[in-house]
Amino acid sequence: MSLAAGSAAPNFTLPTHDGGTFTLSEQLGKQVVLYFYPKDNTPGCTTQSCEYNELLPDFDAQNALVVGISRDSAASHERFRAKYGLNFMLLVDADHAVHELYGAWGEKKMYGRTSIGVLRSSIVIDAEGNIVTAAHKVRSKGNAQRMLDLLT
Repeated sequence: MSLAAGSAAPNFTLPTHDGGTFTLSEQLGKQVVLYFYPKDNTPGCTTQSCEYNELLPDFDAQNALVVGISRDSAASHERFRAKYGLNFMLLVDADHAVHELYGAWGEKKMYGRTSIGVLRSSIVIDAEGNIVTAAHKVRSKGNAQRMLDLLT
């Protein structure tokens, strides 16, 4: 599956933090920023999520929906949202199928060791459902502003 700019974003449905479901194809008419992160309540993921939350009014002004995706459970997401006052949706991808679909799962190196896991990634999708950008192995700090800058 190609995530090249201009290609159709792969559709998916995942459970939300509050027990609902989110289907990407139902978001047509809005820009969508998907960010894949390794784990709730870890330093880098907390920084990244809080920065998205701080910029949420700016994303709203651009008619953009911010959606965080990790392998954590809905209960973990609820605690994470409550602890940091996050006001956007977090999705559960327990089997990492959507991570794989979007290139956010693969080989990574940390502290000299190679492993397979979450590749911190951010995807911007336009209002017609097409990929604007797919950035992988991104830095957590500053990621929200970089994605905001790509919105039209």
